Amino acid sequence: MTDYRDLNRANWDDRAAAHAASEGYAVDRFAADPEHLSDVVRFDRPLLGDISGLRGVHLQCHIGTDTVSLARLGATMTGLDFSPKSLEQARRVAELAGVDVNFVQSDVYDAVAAVGGGYDLVYTGIGALCWLPDVKRWAATVAALLKPGGRLFIREGHPVLWALDYDRDDDVIALAYPYFEMPEGLVFEEGGTYVETQVEFEHNKTVEWNHGIGEIVTAVLEAGLAVTGLVEHTSVPWEALENGRMRDIGNGEWQLADRPERLPHTYTLQAVKRPV
Repeated sequence: MTDYRDLNRANWDDRAAAHAASEGYAVDRFAADPEHLSDVVRFDRPLLGDISGLRGVHLQCHIGTDTVSLARLGATMTGLDFSPKSLEQARRVAELAGVDVNFVQSDVYDAVAAVGGGYDLVYTGIGALCWLPDVKRWAATVAALLKPGGRLFIREGHPVLWALDYDRDDDVIALAYPYFEMPEGLVFEEGGTYVETQVEFEHNKTVEWNHGIGEIVTAVLEAGLAVTGLVEHTSVPWEALENGRMRDIGNGEWQLADRPERLPHTYTLQAVKRPV
């Protein structure tokens, strides 16, 4: 049986160049505007606060636009991803932006061996946890990366959002997939991607997992972190549901067109590593 990491890595390798060329990631703006930040990090800033002088690691950094944005806010950043093609693009983005970021290829669960520990900040962005089968192991990795007093910051797609039926052609919002972490991942085979592109991809099979909010918070607590904030948002940084079910509200964010308060779209979780 093919390992889930091999399938998922091939999928991300296949899409990295198309993502970097898309309008959605706006890579060229990092060269044109020395103050440009990714839409995701710009959304995060009110909760992130001042990160200047912090030593941070961005897990599952993909093509590095968020990592570079955090570096522009004054943090000394390392980006980690298992996709070599994504990291090729990430290094190009950093060069265009004129910032120094260390990018390392590694599976998340091997992050401590790859980049060491003692970090002030572990950052994880949108669409990361769904690729991991065990959220407790992820939280233990985060704790091992952080120094005492160091902070976890994650904004993610809400597990309710991940459980929805995306393929409906009506206006019904229907739950179709597990909300909770399941032993076996969900296998999908889809030829497209979440940015507009004419590229046809070869590697289209992925394996994904959902993790409930309670499971995520419990995992973080059991790993020795104290939760300092949990905010649920009524927007998500892509058109998660098509067929007119979402509206563009600006700054890269989308929400349900009809009564968006019905759906928790994303969440931000913050936690601090307790002293030993």
